[in-house]
Amino acid sequence: MNSGGVAIRSGRYIFKSYEHEVLNIERIRKACAVIRTSALFLIVASLFWSLAVAAGDTGFKSAVPNRVFSFPKDHGKHPEFKTEWWYFTGNLATADKREFGFQLTFFRRGLTAETKRRSQWAVTDVYPAHFAITKVDSKEFFHSELISREGPGLARASESHLDVRVRDWNVKADSSGMRLFAEEGEYRLDLLLSQEKPTVLHGKDGYSLKGDSESQASYYYSLTRLKAGGHITFKGSTYEVSGLAWMDHEFGSSILLADQTGWDWFSIQMDDGTELMAFHMRKADGTTERPFGTFVPVQGEPMHLSGEQIVIKPSSTWKSPRTGAVYPARWSIEIPELGLNLEIEPFIPDQELAAIRSTGVVYWEGAVRVKGTKKGSEIAGKGYVELTGYAGSLGSKI
Repeated sequence: MNSGGVAIRSGRYIFKSYEHEVLNIERIRKACAVIRTSALFLIVASLFWSLAVAAGDTGFKSAVPNRVFSFPKDHGKHPEFKTEWWYFTGNLATADKREFGFQLTFFRRGLTAETKRRSQWAVTDVYPAHFAITKVDSKEFFHSELISREGPGLARASESHLDVRVRDWNVKADSSGMRLFAEEGEYRLDLLLSQEKPTVLHGKDGYSLKGDSESQASYYYSLTRLKAGGHITFKGSTYEVSGLAWMDHEFGSSILLADQTGWDWFSIQMDDGTELMAFHMRKADGTTERPFGTFVPVQGEPMHLSGEQIVIKPSSTWKSPRTGAVYPARWSIEIPELGLNLEIEPFIPDQELAAIRSTGVVYWEGAVRVKGTKKGSEIAGKGYVELTGYAGSLGSKI
């Protein structure tokens, strides 16, 4: 969007100089209109991570056990809940083995539980979005962000199926699969994903606890093995790529407590056709809460894990030169019951996203390589790791 001397792209601001040009009244009027829009985005960004209010005090519903999921409807948005995200990551490669990682995430933050909009311009939801590409061979990492309120030409999400858009970034399911698209300058993601395995409901039938309190939960499911193909553009060069992707969809109204600073989360796709999701929450005193996870076999029912069934241990750190945040940079995960021992390390250390203009959160989200043993036999794979709360607590924000 460009008007007069000010250009704005959903929270990204570019100011151009007109020192050799006389500004006329019309240009000033347009520029002021854009500045007002810019101010709105700043206000919206602050609202997105505003101090949390209990779901019961806002009219939003809380996640409770025994929800019956129905697809494709549950791929859509759930306006009765305050917080929601659609999350896509993957590890891709060209025919000559050039490797890439990608992330494209759409967030929805409900501002009111009123589901009937008084007009198409009524602001009921805010939509941030994050886009990132890791280029492994050159050890480069790019990320960008958008934020928009819901409205025609701005942002929207269907309630009947998977169709989410923030400006021109979007994901949409059709008969051929799921189409992902994002573009920022010389960087572009254009992929088609197809589901290879059944939908996985985490926790107890999709009811995912985030601690010991039943009020602290979300609804959470994943598509753990998506065949991916398409094109990635990095610094203006376009590459045909293929590989595997992962989708998470999560929604709820009270996910974190005030004394929880963030989480360490893992999605792993092994070469033997199995997958693992694992996470633990971290507290302000530096301790971690009991871990949770789901192991997905090649065929058959997923195995849900908690407590002593799964052990997550960091073994080294990396310090961001920009924020000073210190993140874990290598991990081991053990599942004794399966005889599974994994070692996980990033493809490149610096995969930190500073999403200040959209969600106000700095976090680490990156592509990782995995190796280890399963019942004594060597295994390998790839995945993604998300680390939040190391550059400032998320407690009371989600």
